[in-house]
Amino acid sequence: MKLNKVMNTDNTALRIGEVRFSYPRLFEPNPETEKYSLCVLIPKDNKEAISMIQDAVAAAAMNGAAKYWSGKVPANLHKPLHDGDEERPDDPAYAGMYYLNASNKYAPKVVLNDGGMLMEATEYDVYPGCYGAVVLNFFPYNNNGNRGVGVSLGNVIKLRDGERLAGSVESAEASFSDLCD
Repeated sequence: MKLNKVMNTDNTALRIGEVRFSYPRLFEPNPETEKYSLCVLIPKDNKEAISMIQDAVAAAAMNGAAKYWSGKVPANLHKPLHDGDEERPDDPAYAGMYYLNASNKYAPKVVLNDGGMLMEATEYDVYPGCYGAVVLNFFPYNNNGNRGVGVSLGNVIKLRDGERLAGSVESAEASFSDLCD
């Protein structure tokens, strides 16, 4: 199964997987930003995905040069891909990972793979630490002197469970399984 895929002709929309989910806000928007969001953790050994993301960032930057920046990509352009080992060294979930934050004012479609069938996911299915694939759209922005490439969150699929990341709430099964004996 090929998880990484370019989704449009200008290389700015991608499907990336297998990735790990952190800070998922997929079913209700953040009340402060009014956006749905997900921090996407990409293993550094997924070199194909990293290359595709870098190409998408470059393509979006070229679109920005044509649209906003008088034909030139700014030297101080904000880029979305971050090195977890360098920028989050005290968080073991980010070790060996690149990460990016994606958001959208529109709710993504969130599904899960249930025995080869796509099923609508619920907020209880998707949690920090599970694994899946995401559709991301990279775009240029020019807001009040801040210039960069942002990431819009598209559809999301949960592919498998994973160990919950720190700060997560334990499952009800783990809390009460001893009462069902």
